[in-house]
Amino acid sequence: MRFFFNFLAAAAGIYSLLIFIRIIITWFSGNVAGKPVNFLARITDPYLDWWRRNLNLRLGFLDLSPIAAIAFLSLVQNLLYSFVRIEKITVGNILAIILLSLWPIVSFILGFCLILILLRFIAYLTNRDMYGTFWRIIDAITQPLLYRTNRIIFGDKITGYVKGVIISFLVLAAIWLGGKLIIPQIAKLLVKLPF
Repeated sequence: MRFFFNFLAAAAGIYSLLIFIRIIITWFSGNVAGKPVNFLARITDPYLDWWRRNLNLRLGFLDLSPIAAIAFLSLVQNLLYSFVRIEKITVGNILAIILLSLWPIVSFILGFCLILILLRFIAYLTNRDMYGTFWRIIDAITQPLLYRTNRIIFGDKITGYVKGVIISFLVLAAIWLGGKLIIPQIAKLLVKLPF
């Protein structure tokens, strides 16, 4: 059984690498072609297309579905490697493994959002040119996040931009730090479950 889990985990890792290569190739605007690229597209595009079709992860002209696709494969790979390491498979162990496998993905997304909000805030305070492509991408990601966070905190009240950015940053930072402290403790409790 361990050999089977190791084999599946290695296969998920190789497939993730192929998807990453496919994503990099798409950045070169169609100048890269040939049999190896076509073969790679036939292997990876159905999986990537499934994520594009079933999740709405497009923020402006930025498509985040490949990140979700790779993150899912990483989660599966972590789960499979964890099954190899544990002595006894219980519901508590499985839940702890899932929780500990999901948290790094969530932590990365929260950290990424915190960095983008901080960049946007610094640019706002220093009066940078806000109409460049880079800032439009940052805005496409941060504006929905700021809007949702402020709606949760303030409801229908209208708040100033600076206050909204600061509050959103603090809320996300609190979730990120709280998760770093609480998630391992919850996982330890799950492992101790008798079933």
